[in-house]
Amino acid sequence: MKKAILTTKVGMTQIFNEDGVLTPVTVLQAGPCVVTQVKTVENDGYTAIQVGFVDKKEKATTKPQKGHFDKAGVSPKKFVKEFRFENAEEYKVGQEIKADIFAEGDKIDATATSKGKGFAGAIKRHGLHTGPKTHGSKYHRHAGSNGAASDPSKVFKGKKMAGQMGNKQVTIQNLEVVRVDVDNDIILVKGSVPGPKKSLVVLKESVKA
Repeated sequence: MKKAILTTKVGMTQIFNEDGVLTPVTVLQAGPCVVTQVKTVENDGYTAIQVGFVDKKEKATTKPQKGHFDKAGVSPKKFVKEFRFENAEEYKVGQEIKADIFAEGDKIDATATSKGKGFAGAIKRHGLHTGPKTHGSKYHRHAGSNGAASDPSKVFKGKKMAGQMGNKQVTIQNLEVVRVDVDNDIILVKGSVPGPKKSLVVLKESVKA
């Protein structure tokens, strides 16, 4: 991996290209991210860079965190993430990574925490079929049987049942970068991206492009 950046989700809109074709896009505020640490094989056993994103109040920062940021010479950051870049040794502590790390037409993978939808039944959560809706059925939105009886006398792990819906890490692969606004550090991505507005979204070059 050679390209990655931390972003926050602004929202969705639509743009027209030169041919007048309408494209729905997600607007992402991309960085600038600051390199807070460069990891090497000698010190850490592997190569990677650690980046920080979005300034945080100093009073909300613990002393160990503050010492780490002071050592790097940067202000406290709200989000800290590590990227295992192939060219990690080319980066320096304090260096900024901006939206221009990506270009129009690049294929990316977007990772974020999906919207939490609370406790949901199996019909809504997993898309299971409903029962007959006629009177007297007494079986409308039930999840169905949970398993066998005396053997194996348990419900197997992974059974599709009611529970918390959403609020999980989701990755959408092979999204396309439609436009990059270098001056305002804005990246427009074709289609939808997981997570609510103002949430953290990690963009990486696609692994399957």
